[in-house]
Amino acid sequence: MRLHPIAEKAAFFVTLLAVLVLALLPVFRLKELGFGIGFHYDKLSHGVAFAALMLVGSLGWPERKMSLIVFLALVGAAIEILQGTTLIGRDLDGFDWAADCVGIGCALAVIGCANSLVRRAA
Repeated sequence: MRLHPIAEKAAFFVTLLAVLVLALLPVFRLKELGFGIGFHYDKLSHGVAFAALMLVGSLGWPERKMSLIVFLALVGAAIEILQGTTLIGRDLDGFDWAADCVGIGCALAVIGCANSLVRRAA
C-alpha cells in the first residue's frame, strides 16, 4: 500500500534535511537548541538516521533502490568530510560513515523481509 507519492518524496526530503542539520551544526549550537542527546551513542545515531533515510526513501522511489543506496552512501561520506572542516568543528570519523552504511543495510534487510511477508500474504 502506497501513500501519496508526493507525500512519500516530501517525507524523504524533510528527513534528509533534519539529518543534515543535526550532522552539520556545530555541537555547541546543537546543545544550545537542546539536541545534546544521542552523542554518547554516536555510531547508533548514525545507523538509525541512515536506516530511516533508506526506509523513507524507498517509499518515495521503490524502483530506484540502488540509486538511493549510492546517494545515501555519498551523503554520509560528504557529511564526514564536512564535519572534519574547521567551520563545522566536529570530527571526521570513517567509522561514522561505516555506521551510516550499516544503517542502510539494516533498512534493506527490513525492506526485504517486509516484501517477503507481503508476497506470502498475497
